[in-house]
Amino acid sequence: MFHRPVLKNRRTLLERAEKFISDVYFTDCNLRGRLYGETCPLESVSVFQTAKRIPYFEAIQQNFQPCNIGDSFGPTWWTCWFKLILKIPDEWKGKEVHLRWESDGEGMVWRDQEPVQGLTKEGEKTSYILTECLEQNQPHSMTLYVELACNGLFGAGNGSMISAPDPNRKYTLHRAELVVFNKDVQELLIDFEMLVDIVKVLGEGDQRGYQALFTANEMAQQFQWVKNWYPGLFSQIQQFVQKGQFIPVGGTWVEMDGNLPSGESMIRQFLEGQNFFKEEFGQYCKEFWLPDTFGYSAQLPQIMQGCGISCFLTQKLSWNLINTFPHNTFFWEGIDGSQVLTHFPPGNSYEMKGKVEDLINTTRNNKDKGRANHSAVLFGFGDGGGGPTQVMLDRLQRVQDSDGLPRVQMSSPDRLFSELQADSGLLCTWSGELFLELHNGTYTTQAKIKLGNRQCEVLLHDIEVASCLALCKNPDFRYPTKELQKLWRLLLLNQFHDVIPGSCIEMVVEDALKYYEEIQKTGLSLLLSACNVQLGAGSGAAVLNTLSWERTEVIELPEEGAQRKLVLVKAPSVGVVPVTGSAEPLSVVSVTVQPDGNVRMENGLLKAVLDQTGRLVSLLHVQTNREAISDGCFGNQFVVFDDIPLYWDAWDVMDYHLQTRKPVLDVAQPPEVLLSGGLRGSVTFSLCISGKSSITQEVILDADCPYIKFSTKVNWLEAHKFLKVEFPVQVRSTNATYEIQFGHLQRPTHRNTSWDWARFEVWGHKWADLSEYGFGVSLLSDCKYGYSVHQNVMTLSLLRAPKAPDANADMGHHQFTYAIMPHKGSFQDASVTQHAYNLNFPLHLIPDVNIFKLWSAFSISSAAVILETIKQAEGRKNVLIVRLYESYGSSVAAVLSTSFPVRAAWHCDLLERPGCPAVLNGTEISLTFKPFQIISLLLQLH
Repeated sequence: MFHRPVLKNRRTLLERAEKFISDVYFTDCNLRGRLYGETCPLESVSVFQTAKRIPYFEAIQQNFQPCNIGDSFGPTWWTCWFKLILKIPDEWKGKEVHLRWESDGEGMVWRDQEPVQGLTKEGEKTSYILTECLEQNQPHSMTLYVELACNGLFGAGNGSMISAPDPNRKYTLHRAELVVFNKDVQELLIDFEMLVDIVKVLGEGDQRGYQALFTANEMAQQFQWVKNWYPGLFSQIQQFVQKGQFIPVGGTWVEMDGNLPSGESMIRQFLEGQNFFKEEFGQYCKEFWLPDTFGYSAQLPQIMQGCGISCFLTQKLSWNLINTFPHNTFFWEGIDGSQVLTHFPPGNSYEMKGKVEDLINTTRNNKDKGRANHSAVLFGFGDGGGGPTQVMLDRLQRVQDSDGLPRVQMSSPDRLFSELQADSGLLCTWSGELFLELHNGTYTTQAKIKLGNRQCEVLLHDIEVASCLALCKNPDFRYPTKELQKLWRLLLLNQFHDVIPGSCIEMVVEDALKYYEEIQKTGLSLLLSACNVQLGAGSGAAVLNTLSWERTEVIELPEEGAQRKLVLVKAPSVGVVPVTGSAEPLSVVSVTVQPDGNVRMENGLLKAVLDQTGRLVSLLHVQTNREAISDGCFGNQFVVFDDIPLYWDAWDVMDYHLQTRKPVLDVAQPPEVLLSGGLRGSVTFSLCISGKSSITQEVILDADCPYIKFSTKVNWLEAHKFLKVEFPVQVRSTNATYEIQFGHLQRPTHRNTSWDWARFEVWGHKWADLSEYGFGVSLLSDCKYGYSVHQNVMTLSLLRAPKAPDANADMGHHQFTYAIMPHKGSFQDASVTQHAYNLNFPLHLIPDVNIFKLWSAFSISSAAVILETIKQAEGRKNVLIVRLYESYGSSVAAVLSTSFPVRAAWHCDLLERPGCPAVLNGTEISLTFKPFQIISLLLQLH
């Protein structure tokens, strides 16, 4: 037996332990085995199982069946509700009593109709405190419920944390009983644990370590879900926020991916997140809290600043595969020059356990010693959301002021950043993107999610534009505020950092695709409604252009018999035009089959030659008379690689895959001419891959179009393979340019250093470009995000085939389009950004409307400026938000013209809070942009 007196005065850990030496003697040193004393069985345990997630009040009305310890439940993803009837023995008066629960799966205790605590074997939460000190007047009998999800903290795989779920797995109830908890044992156990850890970390040679050894030898949407499912718990959270005991952090709707969402999507993440925090908790987030994502766009600093956030905390960059990032506390500068104070906790983990090793690593790993003297320790079961435990809190309390160890204090993010800011005079600045040298397979995995994301981003943009046009034409039009918010929130939910990257289980993929379907079904109805309101019913047809420049393009009208009917239309910027007939093209398209079987396609701007496998033998830019395809090479060359990462299957692509390149040359159907010319020429062909998968492609060249399109269908049935398409081009440059959110950046095309080599696979949005002086080639895409430009070879990543955590990832049919665009001069001079927008934002054909002349709502005088967004302001009728950005990387003056009846205009931030008045002169607003600057305007309509 042992006795441990209560220490009334605070002492250092060592002094406390020395005190125990004189006061404690042992007959049993198995402390962990003595955490729990007397036990008592529950009065009864019964269970109800369901394949669906149901609310508490529905669950408790179900028919519960008796069950026993050792019974198994499931299968995977089912929910079990346990009804526990218990009676605490009277003789346990004055003792701390727990419900001890051990089971497979993730549990949650319900008491008095509210969720009170999680239970998980993997997260050290295997007991729930019924009372800290049993009183006579307390109720000794009660009924509790445990809601058990049939999955683990990291899914439902077998063996590996990322293995595909086992749908037939069963989950066992191992223990359910009442126990007396010996808190003194736990505190003594923590004392010994911390002393031993001091020795392990500091070593016996360290004076404090030696003393410790001697003494020891002697002795995120998530809030919204909570609000919807558990309103009582949410009310308690709100109260804790007001007391400063619960600190909402994040700033965005979900813990989003930092690479793949569009710029406008990132703004909406902050807009929805910050508005929710303000409405529900009475405050905006001051810091962007993004511990886990797979890289960080160089536009994030400007977006953060525009949303009232000047501080940023993350951790994931410590996962770099090759190079160690050189800072922990620094100023991060975006491509526009905006800066945010950034902190990477040196402990290199977002789930430290409050152990001595965590604290020592935090100080030892700090790369900014002397510049920054404070750092964060992120403790808790952060990966999986288990949060901190009492043991972790006790560990940190033990060593908060122990000499030989770092000083520890419980604090808030605001206080941490205030301390860092006050001492920031010597901090370094990192300019540009924060590129994660790992998880670069996430640019490609789960291609249907990437496609759905891009299509829904485009659709929501177009709905907002069309709805604003309808509002201008008809002031009685009801802007679909609630409908759009619901659709945006579904899209933002899918931009969670394990959904849009594709590193999720199959069930999540199925849900994500359903959300995209809902967005598209509801969204198309909203778009058509807005178009009909602004144009009125009639017998004519119109074309809607939602982009801010005039477009001349070939569109396809509804089929008449077996013939495709094509017309060339000239659509005004942000406006509509009647379809009254085909405009005259500058030159027509011709497609001819050559004697050698190759196919030649021309449109006056480009001359292309396809061989009998569908590859580009030649692509001539007519104006410059420059050949785009490298001598002796082939463009549009499909290639397959072996793709077996070391561990993180869906996440990673390793550089050694590049050594396994195999061209796809097995022709199933040689090129066949579908359209021989006029407004459009097209050729189709098919290829086989490994006897299982197939590619069918239509190569399209339109009149007056500066790029050639490849409309592609793939039936993909591979395992651990990577499909790409290559374009070796006659261009030499040490850097390639990639579109990112609201701008672009450059990355090297060589591999001189380890930092360069680590970028063998990179991300981009709608285009990538390789240019030398006077000439270049751009690669455009309507839904792909993975690129590589090495030396002169431009590569677009198309499909992967990982087997974990989704064993069926990317299997099945895919459809996508990419294009190649040779051009004169720089990509800015050639309007590559605008053409990439055109590929992604097709003109809308609107049938059965009444329109006789074209109408343009907005135009911008400078080609460098993109009018990105037109929407109704949050909570304000007859007030529009117009968002523009400078896309070239230049300082420029521009004039925004509008046919809307604008009464007044203001600059505003990204949360739509008004600032200074804009210069309004009748129908024109004068603006001045710095490189890559985002400008948002509030327009008050008459």
